Amino acid sequence: MVNLVSSSWESVNTQPVQQHRIIAAIDMGTNSLHMVVVKIDPTLPAFSIVSREKETVRLGDRNITTGELKPQVMAKAIATLKRFQEAAKTANAETLIAVATSAVREAPNGKDFLHQIETELGLSVDLISGQEEARRIYLGVLSGMEFHNQPHLIIDIGGGSTELILGDTQEPRTLTSTKIGAVRLTSELITTDPISNIEFQYLQAYARGMLERSVEEVLANLNPGESPRLIGTSGTVETIAMIHAREKTGTVPSTLNGYQFTLKDLREWVNRLRRMTNAERAAIPGMPEKRSEVILAGAVILQEAMTLLGVDSLTACGRALREGVIVDWMLSHGLIEDRLRFQSSIRQRSILKQASKYQVNLEYSDRVATFALSLFDQTQGLLHHWGSNERRLLWAAAILHNCGHHVSHSSHHKHSYYLIRNSELLGYNETEIEIIANLARYHRKSPPKKKHENYRNLLSKEHRQIVSQLSALLRLAVALDRRQIGAIAQIKCDYYHHFQQFNLLIYPSRPDDDCALELWSLDYKKAVFEAEFGVKLLTHLEKNLLPNFS
Repeated sequence: MVNLVSSSWESVNTQPVQQHRIIAAIDMGTNSLHMVVVKIDPTLPAFSIVSREKETVRLGDRNITTGELKPQVMAKAIATLKRFQEAAKTANAETLIAVATSAVREAPNGKDFLHQIETELGLSVDLISGQEEARRIYLGVLSGMEFHNQPHLIIDIGGGSTELILGDTQEPRTLTSTKIGAVRLTSELITTDPISNIEFQYLQAYARGMLERSVEEVLANLNPGESPRLIGTSGTVETIAMIHAREKTGTVPSTLNGYQFTLKDLREWVNRLRRMTNAERAAIPGMPEKRSEVILAGAVILQEAMTLLGVDSLTACGRALREGVIVDWMLSHGLIEDRLRFQSSIRQRSILKQASKYQVNLEYSDRVATFALSLFDQTQGLLHHWGSNERRLLWAAAILHNCGHHVSHSSHHKHSYYLIRNSELLGYNETEIEIIANLARYHRKSPPKKKHENYRNLLSKEHRQIVSQLSALLRLAVALDRRQIGAIAQIKCDYYHHFQQFNLLIYPSRPDDDCALELWSLDYKKAVFEAEFGVKLLTHLEKNLLPNFS
């Protein structure tokens, strides 16, 4: 018998790595581009900040009519990324991880922009969803602040979105992302300088209205008697902490991590900021360059969030998304195995959660996944050269390939694409979700074609090749359990390179089962596999005892 779900997931290597490793992470935000370079001590495991870089690029300053990123802004972003690359190289960083958030996510030409970055700089940028952004912010905050297993609220006010998170050291209980940010609200709602009373009142009401749903979701997940501490991250919070500390003590603390201010303090600052012109705000001691233009909108978002949450003080945290990107990399590379262990299996649990949501028959889909991974492993280095990450994407697609039945049996492969594409799969970036959805889409019927819109959504040739090759494997895996009863126990692949012949040896679960339907299905589906890999597929039903393949 095929083992159940747990066996389909490849465990990450948790062997300690002795040497220090230097990693850089870039966060392409709506207001600024940031990079952090860290040194990882794998024996702890922990990391220390080596250097930070920042450039205010304003990706959120998009074309008002089309919503597209502006050419001059994209050019500035590419120049900044090139400078970041050089700085990372100088610091001897072995890996540079980059993520893009709401401004690029929402722009119609966002994916084209990321493709341009990859072409010009050789830098692959992950486009992440709002919820995935919230999850990585949570990881970043956890890496810099001790929660003592107590519930904490985290607010991250960015240029284009605001994330509200509820967590308690283990799994985050609530991850929300709202389309309001300091740059977005400034450009959309503020036209006067200083702001007029009418615009200020509308700004407050709009921020409050947009935050209500996220706040309700967070509060609904609090247990009776819990009163969580509020943690604030990113530019708006750091600026208010800085100008508050500067005025109160005459100096800026060496670190803002752990600095506190109250809702009363914040309200006083909001009232002062609203009466100032941009030039007057820029002259405030401690006000960072260009922050004066957007600080009022950011402060109003924070004020309304604190009011709705019913909290009267905030603690600043110097770590956020980019540090979370580092933690996520450490998790995926097996460098963390203690207090964040629960987070390391986020991908697997996210896929299984979607499978449950769409009432997928897990026993069946797990058999398909096991066959798909067996085909992957036995053809690796012979027919394809994909690695462990692509293997995991294939596993995810195999588990969810039939989820479209939740909508309709007819064209269910197309429904599977749609459901996966629009699911919040935590732990995956947009490209990986697109690949999983496409793999599921092509488990039956037509092979991938350039005229298909979903296939065209894959911008790089490499990603299209992953889908073309691995979906061919998935088709065979589906055929191997045609009756969905586990008729086939095991398979063995033999490849004869000189003859371009691929033999598939099939071992039935019961000696008296001729597996006629499975063999017919394999014969019916093999054409796509043969065309993709340029081989002739021959199937053989074995009647002898099950061999022990290692």
